[in-house]
Amino acid sequence: MAIARKRQVSLVDTKYYHCISRCVRRAFLCGVDNFTNQSYEHRREWVESKLLALANVFCIDVCAYAVMSNHTHLVLYVDDKKAKRLTDKAIIQRWHRLCKGTVLTNKYLQGEELSKIEWLFLNETISEYRERLANISWFMRLLNEDIARRANKEDNCTGRFWEGRFKSQALLDEAALIACMAYVDLNPIRAKAAATPETSDHTSVKIRIESATAGKQPKQLLRFSGKPKKQMAKGLPFELKSYLELVELTGRCIREGKAGYIESSTLPLLQRVNITPENWLKLTTQFSRVFHGAVGRPASHEGYCEHLNRKRRANVSNCEKLLA
Repeated sequence: MAIARKRQVSLVDTKYYHCISRCVRRAFLCGVDNFTNQSYEHRREWVESKLLALANVFCIDVCAYAVMSNHTHLVLYVDDKKAKRLTDKAIIQRWHRLCKGTVLTNKYLQGEELSKIEWLFLNETISEYRERLANISWFMRLLNEDIARRANKEDNCTGRFWEGRFKSQALLDEAALIACMAYVDLNPIRAKAAATPETSDHTSVKIRIESATAGKQPKQLLRFSGKPKKQMAKGLPFELKSYLELVELTGRCIREGKAGYIESSTLPLLQRVNITPENWLKLTTQFSRVFHGAVGRPASHEGYCEHLNRKRRANVSNCEKLLA
């Protein structure tokens, strides 16, 4: 039975979430339809452009993504503190970049005078917008609705384009986060759609590699901030160089079909998050199959379930085996 979205998101425990959307039709979201030989490859650019545009408006950062033939993978970071910090005017301006807004929000931006009762309703609207801008469901809704409309128009049809709900997984600690990011970035290689990370079109890892060759980090993605510290700037708690090396080494093992033992000395990041090389290969090839709910070490699950008032801990046995 599906779990309500509000019972899957606990920002007290983690701000990182893995989201998957799957196409419901026989025709691919992207790729070539074997029945008609029609190519839908151009739709990958639709998804990628809309995704990065939304991240520029929402208080939600993109950590990793991969646009596949019939589904999309996203790893998102919810920056709720940023949403609380933004001024009322900034909140309205951001929302107006997504939707038309209301009569009152437009009057406010135009500098028109408002009555007391209008101010009351305006403040309620601003609070609602502020909450939405840090809400994964709204982020995914605007992403998927836009793609569905464009695809329906192109296909000259109506009806549902995506499955009823996107899948969401809480990533409760560093081990779950780094495993999931690598899993997402290596999707095209595992699907034999690309030979190397740098040739994996419409993925976050390709953007990161292109920027890294120029000694930079991409502005449209959440940056790597280095090793975790007690007080550190916002960013992924890993080193970019280590992550790219990790993806490359893992991808090589997957691509060559080796049962795989990777020397721990060559993967310093795995040592830091305490995942054995054997478990790492399983995590980065079978993440969605192995885990069907929140992901993290057993200790991380306790607080997460307590805050959401959930008695059953999903994935606990697999988390104990692979992440402990």
